[in-house]
Amino acid sequence: MDRSLYIAMSGAKQTLLAQTANANNLANAQTTGFKSDWEQFRSMPVYGAGFPTRVYAMTERPGTDFSSGPIQTTGKDLDVAINGEGYFAVQGADGKEVYTRAGDLHLTPEGFLQTGTGLQVIGQGGPITIPPSQKLDIGADGTISIIPLGSNATAVAAIDRIKMVKPAADNVEKLADGLVHVKDGKPQAASADVSLVQGAVEGSNVNAIHALVEMIELAKNFELQTKVMKNTDELSGVSAKLMQMA
Repeated sequence: MDRSLYIAMSGAKQTLLAQTANANNLANAQTTGFKSDWEQFRSMPVYGAGFPTRVYAMTERPGTDFSSGPIQTTGKDLDVAINGEGYFAVQGADGKEVYTRAGDLHLTPEGFLQTGTGLQVIGQGGPITIPPSQKLDIGADGTISIIPLGSNATAVAAIDRIKMVKPAADNVEKLADGLVHVKDGKPQAASADVSLVQGAVEGSNVNAIHALVEMIELAKNFELQTKVMKNTDELSGVSAKLMQMA
């Protein structure tokens, strides 16, 4: 009896963990540049002093879906989206260079260019700062050009260039902060093969319908596993009564 109870218990626990990952995907279905996480179950034997006669279920995150999300036109000068593969370079909370596809940019009162979550956008020489201007344009290569306040339309000045990188697919991973990190920890060089579109942002690549269906399936799996635990407990009680009668 203990084997079936243990298997059902571990399966129910891991189903809840899978439901958490799926719920996180669903909650970010409208988050700019969000990449959904995969989850999968597998059986793992319990190793100990004796033979591995017990098996438990384990949920793991085998990876992240790095496919592009839909491009949504906004018409805003500071909204940009990667056209194809690649990432924007930003400064993480620890000061290190990390990467994102979120291009919902804005300017702080001090002139720093930041993402929607407040991360500094990196240019050719570090975080980008933009002086007050009457017009701003971002080229396909990331070059930021402005017309300074009080100047005529022909006085265009190139301020900086947004750093865009294209690391190898097997060298990137999404961590708990939701940002993309390179596995070797080395800052990537800017790539001329990456281009952007101004006046648009990339939406989340989460398939909301698929996530809802998976949520229902996981809920049914959890219900099934709890029923197995209940039935196992009832059978254990009946067996105990039979032993007492004997």
